[in-house]
Amino acid sequence: MVYAPVAPTPECVQLMRQLEARYGPVRYILLTTATGIEHKVFVGPFARRFPTALVYTTPHHWSYPLNLPLPWLGLPRDRTQILPLEASQTPLAAEFDYAILGPIALGLGPFAELALFHRPTRTLLLTDSLVKVPLDPPEVLGLDPYPLLFHSRDRATDAIIDSPENRRKGWQRIALFAFYFQPASLGVPTLIEAIREAGKASDRSRQAYFGLYPFRWQADWQDSFMALHGGGRPFVAPVLQTLIFSRGPEPITRWLEQVTRWQFEQVIPCHLDAPFSFTPSQLQAAFRFLATTEDSSTLAEANPLTQADFAFLKELETGLIKRGITPPRPES
Repeated sequence: MVYAPVAPTPECVQLMRQLEARYGPVRYILLTTATGIEHKVFVGPFARRFPTALVYTTPHHWSYPLNLPLPWLGLPRDRTQILPLEASQTPLAAEFDYAILGPIALGLGPFAELALFHRPTRTLLLTDSLVKVPLDPPEVLGLDPYPLLFHSRDRATDAIIDSPENRRKGWQRIALFAFYFQPASLGVPTLIEAIREAGKASDRSRQAYFGLYPFRWQADWQDSFMALHGGGRPFVAPVLQTLIFSRGPEPITRWLEQVTRWQFEQVIPCHLDAPFSFTPSQLQAAFRFLATTEDSSTLAEANPLTQADFAFLKELETGLIKRGITPPRPES
């Protein structure tokens, strides 16, 4: 069983063939989210490399700008099925339980995600709803460290120098940018300033965007990252907190009630660090940001991430609501 497959590169397929030689052919492939394009886009190509596997998908799928049927999105027509609400209605029930989070209305289409519990190993598999950010860049980024080094600079005029410190610095800034889009510690120069600095850049190659570096990292940027890292604490990504989960507290509560009944001991999310030890009570605590301040002793206790870093996401949310793209948050 393959949960949320990645791109079927030659390296990936070779590793899969090694598993098949030991355990038998791939029997099931799961498309585990109705929203994440980075998960949807690889399922069709992956399924073609394993032509006898049955493909299961979460319900509530959609595409934009046209809402196309699943076969038009590359999924095999003759062996793709929508997951029923109960795992007992599928062959997966012999080893797995699952719970579907959603649907949560987002405007363009709903959010849905599959949580899968493997009973023999007490492992919970999640797609996007929980992440754990490492201090150091994932090992695979060492194959081409240039993007890390590019973002390790403070100015366009700084030299690009490869060192473990600069790789870590670049990774931590990329993480902040990915989770907040524009954290409080990141300033943006004017276009004229960026062009002026580009002419003095240490690297003006195409790889370096011809010297353009539209970032102004403040001295306290690392404080924001350490709050994000939280000593290795798993958390719900700020983008999901602000733009998605805030619109569905009731379905999330129902989903948590079901998932926390499973006695899992570790979690494997699709992104960043995995696996890590985690319990049902810790998962419940990770979603405390949904509570109001009246329900929690303080906002900081409910959500230990730096609140100033949410400013751009909240501004983005306001703009989406005004344009009628995203529905407003429920009143309670």
